[in-house]
Amino acid sequence: QVQLVESGGGLVQAGGFLRLSCAASGSIFDIGTMDWYRQAPGKQRELVATITSAVSTNYGDSGKGRFTNSRDYVKNTAYLQTNSLNPEDPAVSYCHAHGTDTRTPSYWRDYWGQGTQVTVSS
Repeated sequence: QVQLVESGGGLVQAGGFLRLSCAASGSIFDIGTMDWYRQAPGKQRELVATITSAVSTNYGDSGKGRFTNSRDYVKNTAYLQTNSLNPEDPAVSYCHAHGTDTRTPSYWRDYWGQGTQVTVSS
């Protein structure tokens, strides 16, 4: 199995720094994309950023102009960073990965982390 674990959430001051990490582990054969989503209470889950390849990084409406998305391809870890966390940013952040495991290396699956809560204080 492949597991995704998010970290770095918690209570953060508005306008402050936030860095989220998503580490993939388990029976990984290949990881294609690694993405970040956010979901506020009562709202739809929305895309923040996605890395489809080493030369293709896209940002959703929630992430444009405010976040930096990166990935360590060796460690299979994704990062999301901002230096200006907005008060309206409180939400659960989810990591998503599209990849394969060692049992079925040609079968691509979607993997989701459990989410990490981001609460903004002001």
